[in-house]
Amino acid sequence: MAQCIRSIRCAKITIVGKLIDVTGVEVIGDHKLRLTFEDGLVGDIDFTGRNWRRVFEPLADHAFFAQVRVDPEIGTVVWPNGVDMAPETLYERASEHRVHDFSRIPA
Repeated sequence: MAQCIRSIRCAKITIVGKLIDVTGVEVIGDHKLRLTFEDGLVGDIDFTGRNWRRVFEPLADHAFFAQVRVDPEIGTVVWPNGVDMAPETLYERASEHRVHDFSRIPA
């Protein structure tokens, strides 16, 4: 599991100990994703109400947002216009709304 530590210089900066790749994505509603991570965590992220600006502006369209896919080379979600999101941020948000967490089940 990613180990997050707050920066001493800036409390808003989070240092992530290990990057955990996104391995699966499912659109579960308008601007809502269910993400699966390589450590087994499955969590939902709701982007409803987000103000999409600049390169993210096309994501405001529900149909375009639904074209999301996982790029296994970079380990995160991407859209047809090349926009991606940082897997560590997605992991943190998905952890707040866990659906399944197989990473804690002993082998």
